[in-house]
Amino acid sequence: MFTGIITDIGTVEAVEMRGDMRARISCGYDMGGVDLGASIACDGVCLTVVRKGGDWFDVDISAETLSRTNIGANGWAVGKRVNLERALRVGDELGGHIVSGHVDGVAVIETVADEGDSTRITFRAPRELARFIAPKGSVALNGTSLTVNEVEGERFGVNVIPHTQGVTTWGAAKPGDGVNLEIDTLARYVARLAEAGQ
Repeated sequence: MFTGIITDIGTVEAVEMRGDMRARISCGYDMGGVDLGASIACDGVCLTVVRKGGDWFDVDISAETLSRTNIGANGWAVGKRVNLERALRVGDELGGHIVSGHVDGVAVIETVADEGDSTRITFRAPRELARFIAPKGSVALNGTSLTVNEVEGERFGVNVIPHTQGVTTWGAAKPGDGVNLEIDTLARYVARLAEAGQ
């Protein structure tokens, strides 16, 4: 489990296709304190550390994950920067919202505009996921816990404050980018209960 509060920005250092994709990500974490088999959310995708060095770790990415995330849609290339978050530990502060790291689909950025000191970003969600997104609800976008401002059909918008832009990859967001979307777990269960009650 994760919180959607990004704690580092990693860089893809190598990508290799073997039965699955293997990627090497450099980071600022002290990898001596990260066990093999640990989970790290990479742009919101929960991935398992399979090898590690002093300032890097390797992950394997399955065909299923490639088909559902921007890793497959946009492709991870050497030099790509990715939002990182280590798994939540008992006693950690829950500053964002509960995030599983199981990406539901890819949303596409439609507009990016300055709004005061913040940046307003609008997205188009996949049709089958749009019904789970509500104004003032939470979503995880490339692993970042963000609050939804407005929803209109398949479109929704968020504001990204300067602090978030500075400690994540959101400062480089541009129209046309595909981003990993994980809908709020509570929204999913509320919708499921509503369907069961009909």
